[in-house]
Amino acid sequence: MIAHIPTGAVNHLALTVTDLARSERFYTDLLGFQKLMDLSATRVLLANSGGVILALTTAPDPTQAPSGDRFNENRAGLDHLSFSVADRAILEDAARLLDQNGVSHGEIKDLAGLKLYVMAFRDPDNIQLELTAPYS
Repeated sequence: MIAHIPTGAVNHLALTVTDLARSERFYTDLLGFQKLMDLSATRVLLANSGGVILALTTAPDPTQAPSGDRFNENRAGLDHLSFSVADRAILEDAARLLDQNGVSHGEIKDLAGLKLYVMAFRDPDNIQLELTAPYS
């Protein structure tokens, strides 16, 4: 008998979004995800070059979805997702690309104790995302 469940890497993430097509464009056009397949009319499966599998789905029960709902990290559940990038130069390029596409973002922060740089931004449903780069 095991004392704990020996988990490994995250297999996939699923995000509930309000507009499937808009979110698919955001994650493919800006974050480089590739569409793997439509799982249904309300769910699409994406993947990036780092092996992250991301499912985007509309509310499983639309009758329970609040009108005009937006993500809020102060509720129980997800706080944010952080995607790795190779280095600080990619973060700087990403900031320019987000600016060109009208996506607001935070400053690149130096987390010296962790030897990381991080920049936060939000997807179209206000889900907080980060890009994280190691010191080179």
